[in-house]
Amino acid sequence: MKVLVTGGAGFIGTHLVRKLLERDIEVVCVDNFTLGKSANVEIFKANPKYKFYELNIEDTETFCQTLAAEKIDMVYHLAANSDIQKGGKNPSIDLNNTFMTTYSVLELMRRQDIKKLFFSSTSAIYGDRQELLTENLGGLKPISYYGSAKYASEGFISSYTHMNDLATVIFRFPNVIGPNLTHGVIYDFVNKLKENPRELTILGDGTQTKPYLYVLDLVDAILTFTLDRPMATGLEIYNVGVESATNVTTIANIICEELGLHDVKYNYTGGNIGWKGDVPRFQYDLSKIHQAGWTAAHTSDESVRETARNIKEQL
Repeated sequence: MKVLVTGGAGFIGTHLVRKLLERDIEVVCVDNFTLGKSANVEIFKANPKYKFYELNIEDTETFCQTLAAEKIDMVYHLAANSDIQKGGKNPSIDLNNTFMTTYSVLELMRRQDIKKLFFSSTSAIYGDRQELLTENLGGLKPISYYGSAKYASEGFISSYTHMNDLATVIFRFPNVIGPNLTHGVIYDFVNKLKENPRELTILGDGTQTKPYLYVLDLVDAILTFTLDRPMATGLEIYNVGVESATNVTTIANIICEELGLHDVKYNYTGGNIGWKGDVPRFQYDLSKIHQAGWTAAHTSDESVRETARNIKEQL
């Protein structure tokens, strides 16, 4: 079996590639190092079942022509702009890196008759909603460019799945954290405290509360629903995450504990969001994925603590 992993040099992609290679699956990895790291490619290059292409996936024709001879059986499409705050300053980032990469992947699949797809979507497609988020919730109004690009991607995936008889699984990710994290609140806090262990600036009022999922739990779920179980023709969508959640002040407290820091002064910028387009709190209904037999091994707080330890070890 040969699979394509887009964004395979990134945070989640690297963990997925490692697990796929451990299963003796041939992996073709594509990344342009916008967020991915070249070091994440080097660790796999000695494996004869691994091949890497440095490509801008949004360049549809070059992407399709370059991979035309690979005879791919399945695509794991992870490539996107996952730095929502950065994307909020320039809409073209998510147009190209989040939506157009999806279009290119779908065109590759259509032209090469590839029938299996996994897509990494997001809680951001729901917008700022107070109710429990279910997969069938309607009237979605994303409030970030990232969320809208993922929402548009889901629409294109739905139509390509129907028109080309694909077997497609979509996971709507929460905040995913863990080893080799490249950005986000935990990464930022650790680096800020490294520079100044006496004070920490916290965007918003610290009450922003979200579920944090450990990346190795996520990869376990991806492999469970794409390899360990047969994929049926059609589209299946799952919210994936944890029942618990963690607020930003608790994240700061956990990080200070792990770094051995005491009496750190927190300076809040105010307001209930960190930046425009940020969703201050959400909670998934996880009934569907739990009834399908999968539950995360780590709670949200445990995921935060493990990630803080991982980043500390890299300092």
